[in-house]
Amino acid sequence: MTDDSNDQLDREALLFHSEGRPGKIEVVATKPMATQRDLALAYSPGVAAPVRAIAADPATAYDYTAKGNLVAVISNGTAILGLGNLGALASKPVMEGKAVLFKRFADVDSIDIEVKTEDVQRFIECVELLEPSFGGINLEDIKSPECFIIEQELRERMNIPVFHDDQHGTAIIAAAGLINALYLTGRDIKDAKVVMNGAGAAAIACAQLIKAMGLPSENLLMCDRKGVIWRGREGVNQWQSAHAVPTDRRTLTEALVGADVFMGLSAAGAVSQDMVRGMAPRPIIFAMANPDPEITPPEAKAARPDAIVATGRSDYPNQVNNVLGFPFIFRGALDVRATGITEEMKIAAANALAELARQQVPEEVAQAYGVQHSFGPDYIIPAPFDPRLMEIVPAAVAQAAMDSGVATRPITDMAAYRQCLKARLNPTTSVLTLAYDGARARPKRVLFAEGEEEVVLRAAIAFKDGGYGTPVLVGRDDVPDRLRALGVADPDSYELHNSRKSPLVPEMVDFLYHRLQRRGYLRRDCERMINQDRNVFGAVLLQLGRADAMITGITRTYAHTMREVRRVIDPAQGRTPFGIHLMVGQSHTVFMADTTINERPSAEELADIAMQTALV
Repeated sequence: MTDDSNDQLDREALLFHSEGRPGKIEVVATKPMATQRDLALAYSPGVAAPVRAIAADPATAYDYTAKGNLVAVISNGTAILGLGNLGALASKPVMEGKAVLFKRFADVDSIDIEVKTEDVQRFIECVELLEPSFGGINLEDIKSPECFIIEQELRERMNIPVFHDDQHGTAIIAAAGLINALYLTGRDIKDAKVVMNGAGAAAIACAQLIKAMGLPSENLLMCDRKGVIWRGREGVNQWQSAHAVPTDRRTLTEALVGADVFMGLSAAGAVSQDMVRGMAPRPIIFAMANPDPEITPPEAKAARPDAIVATGRSDYPNQVNNVLGFPFIFRGALDVRATGITEEMKIAAANALAELARQQVPEEVAQAYGVQHSFGPDYIIPAPFDPRLMEIVPAAVAQAAMDSGVATRPITDMAAYRQCLKARLNPTTSVLTLAYDGARARPKRVLFAEGEEEVVLRAAIAFKDGGYGTPVLVGRDDVPDRLRALGVADPDSYELHNSRKSPLVPEMVDFLYHRLQRRGYLRRDCERMINQDRNVFGAVLLQLGRADAMITGITRTYAHTMREVRRVIDPAQGRTPFGIHLMVGQSHTVFMADTTINERPSAEELADIAMQTALV
C-alpha cells in the first residue's frame, strides 16, 4: 500500500472503532429481564439454587452458566501483530476483534483480557486462576520464546482447552493448504522436501504439525535470519534446535535448491526470483509474512509459472487466514467439553479444511467474493465466508477429541450435532431441514429452465449431490462443458434438453398448438415459442410429464416469467395461484402470502390463499 492509502485506512479504522459505542463488543442478556419475577430468578434470591448445585457438583457449571460457551482472549501485548511490544492496553483492540470473530464465525462468546505483566510466571498464575470463569483460553500476541513456556505450562495446569492461535492457528491453515498443494502436484508428504524460513512461534508450530502429519524430520530445513539451523549450530533455543538436522547447507538460497515446498513466516522480500527458479518442478510457495510476503505471487509466478502460491493477504489467492481455524476449533472443543486441544484435533481441522476446499463452492461464497472459486492452484484453502465451515470443521474437531480421549461429554449423534451447528448461525436451518429431508425421502425430477446460467448450474449440481432428485437442464450443447468447468467429473450424467434439437419438439408443438389455437396463435407461433422461449419449453415438458417441477426466473422478471408459464399451465380447478414467503426469526416462523401474484385479491381468493398456505 502507498503511504496515502495507509493514512486513509488508519483514519477509517479509528472512526470505525470510535463512532457510536466505542469498541467492538458488548454483553447481551440471554434471559428476559422484564419483570420483578425475572430479577428474582436471575439474581437474589433465585440465583442461590444454581450456586448450591455447582458447589455440590462443579460439572453443573456448564448447565447453569455461560462457561461452556465462553472463551477468554488473553494477551500481554508483547508481540502485537507486526507492531511489536506495545503493552497490554494497546493490544485491547486486537483482542476485542478476536472476540468478535469468535462470535461471528462460530457463535462462541468471548471476552478479552489484557494482562499487564511481562513476567512469565505471573502471567501463567493469572491465567490459571481464571479457569472457573471460562470454557477455553485463547492466547494471543505473546512474544517468542515466552509463548512456548506459557502455553505449555497452562496446558499442564488447566483442565480446559488452551490454544495459542499465533502458533497453531497459522499452522493448521497452512497445513490444510499444503495438503491440497501436495495433492495437486502429485506429491506425498513423506517424500516432500520442505524449507521453513522463520523460526518464531508460528514457524515452530508449522514444523511440528506437518511432521505430525507424516513429514520426516530430515526432510525439513528450518532457517532464521542467520541461515539454516543445522545440528550443532550455536545461538538457537531449545524449540528451534529440536528441528535442526545434519546438513552442509548454510543459507536460504542453498536450502531452496531442489526444494519442493517453501513455507515463509519471516519478512518481506526474503525470497528472490532466482531462489524460486532453483526449486523443484511445480514448487509450492507459502509466503506468509505479514503485512507483505517474502515474495509476491506475481513475482513468484513470473519466475515459475508452474508454482502454487499462498500468502497471508486477502488481495491474493490462497490466503492463509487464521479465522478459518480458531473459531471452529474452539466450537468443537467446547461442545465435547474437551480438557485440551490435541495434535489429533489440529490435524482433523486441517484435513477438514482441505477436504472442504475440494468440494463444489456454494453460490453464496461466489457472491461474497465476486469471483467464481473452484478447486485448483488458485483455490487450495476455503474462503472464510463459506457457511459450510461451521458444520464441517467443529464436527471433525469434536470427533478427534473423542477419539483422542480428551472429550468429557462425547457426542452420540454426530448427524444431529452437525444440524445444530448449522442452526447456530442460520435460523432457517431447522425449518429447511424438514424440507430437505422430505425431498430426499421423495426424490423428484426438477427441471431447471435456465440451464445455461452458472448460478443455475451450481444449484443443479447441489440438488443432485444432495440426493434430492434428478436435475433436468434446458440449454444448448455446451452445457456439459460448463458443468465440467464447475468441477463435475461426469457432466454427461445430467439430462439435457436443447429446445432447437430435442426429438420431443414436434410433440411439444402439437401440445401447445392444441392449447392455444383458439386464442389466435398459429402453429408456427407455437413452434417459435418452443424453440426460443426456455420458460415455455420447460413448462410444456412439465405438462408432458417429463419433470415434476420447474425452477426459473433468474434471467427475466417475475411477472414476465409467470405470463410465459401460464400460457402453458392453468391453475388447479377452483384454486388461486399465489406466491408465499417464509420469514424465519430466532424465536418463530411466519408464512406470508400472497406476496407475488394477486395485487387485489377478493375475499374468496384471500380465504383460498390462507387455506392453501396452511397446508404448506
